[in-house]
Amino acid sequence: MELLAYGSFFLCFAAIFGVMTLGLNLQWGFAGLFNVGVAGFVAIGAYASALLTTALGWPVALGWLGAMVAAGLAAFIVGLAALRLREDYLAITTFGIAVVIQLVALNAQVLTGGPFGIQSIPKPLFALLGAGLAWNLAYLALVLGALGLAWWGLERLVASPWGRVLRAIREDEAAAASLGKHARRYRLQAFVMGCMLMGLGGALYAHFVGYIAPEDFLPVLTFQIWAMLIVGGSGRNLGAVAGALLVWGIWTISGGLLRDLLPQAEQARGAALQVVLIGVLIAAILVARPRGLFGERATISRHLEQDPR
Repeated sequence: MELLAYGSFFLCFAAIFGVMTLGLNLQWGFAGLFNVGVAGFVAIGAYASALLTTALGWPVALGWLGAMVAAGLAAFIVGLAALRLREDYLAITTFGIAVVIQLVALNAQVLTGGPFGIQSIPKPLFALLGAGLAWNLAYLALVLGALGLAWWGLERLVASPWGRVLRAIREDEAAAASLGKHARRYRLQAFVMGCMLMGLGGALYAHFVGYIAPEDFLPVLTFQIWAMLIVGGSGRNLGAVAGALLVWGIWTISGGLLRDLLPQAEQARGAALQVVLIGVLIAAILVARPRGLFGERATISRHLEQDPR
């Protein structure tokens, strides 16, 4: 029973990270957008849903929708300016925006609770099932449902003419533009939709834990999501979800081992060793399988010529 409880807890987090990684995969794997501000858009979704359901009393489902809208609106505003930049400047811009969002959450105490965060975030079905295994399993079903819907929607989207144009722009923007494709418009759409999934992931996290604070959305979260995508393989939704499961498993196991092996005074260094371990894993994966475990195997810019709609 204890193993089942821990397994459901672990899988909830893995599935939540899977939703976030699917959003990043749409941006990087299909559109070539180097977003280093993942944590910021996750934070927007988490705080939006938490505020809507606690301060305004909205149902949790509407809070999740509100989180997606808030993250998408923020992404639209950011994307209008940032997507005009080159890849390296886009990375710097999105990272800076994520830091700003984290600082706003830390200092806007009236709205976000500041360093104390937002507590007593409602948990769906908690009043009916109470704390324990039953609720964990129920929430796992909800999260897996959200992950499945996101996967299904993205699979249909990237297999459509829109998805083929997006990948063609990623491969050769000049060739796509010569066929009348508006690269910036397609990239903005992918950026917004990817950030909406990140916002949904933040909302799922907030209502699972029941408490959020600015320290939950530090840059290490962005590192984790990128590691999941690189290890699993970009350009395929299977790679995004598999990478989330694998990296979260390694992160969890290594964290437990380091806590057991290191004295209390060295726990902070142990956290740094987790990052090093994931970095070594990424290096090993890239040497053995440069496209990740389940990444896209071949370029597909030819699809624009085959179906230029």
